[in-house]
Amino acid sequence: MKKEQLGQLILASEDTMYHVAKTLLSNDTDCADVIQEAIVKAFTNLHTLRQDSYAKTWLIRILINECYAFMRREKRIVPLDEYQCQETVEPKDYSDLYDAIRQLPPKIRICVTLYYLEGYSVKETSKILGISESAVKNRLARARARMRCELEHATM
Repeated sequence: MKKEQLGQLILASEDTMYHVAKTLLSNDTDCADVIQEAIVKAFTNLHTLRQDSYAKTWLIRILINECYAFMRREKRIVPLDEYQCQETVEPKDYSDLYDAIRQLPPKIRICVTLYYLEGYSVKETSKILGISESAVKNRLARARARMRCELEHATM
């Protein structure tokens, strides 16, 4: 794959990359930073791509790894009163479903995003995440069960 082709792939995958990053990180600025880092890594490591047909999977995997690296670097404790101030300043514009997805553990949340929101198959999701297809199915089943409970409690 040539750099021009990678550039076209990145432009075509813009929304997907944002959705994947937003699934793991809540701040839009952090998402933009992580996406930018992933793009830089993709261009510098283009020689490691074995098959052009897996380019999008390879790109998403780089992005996920960058999100996890960012989360490890940015792990910090926020005082409760500062958190409450931030929460009251920002209007809550997310649906109950989006809130239920945000409550899921990151490993399950990324499966839900790739499968339901981005439309990847179980097989493609397993390749992107580097886990078995049965693990993807199990995570999706757990996600549905947890979200069902969350949404039932939200409507009560």
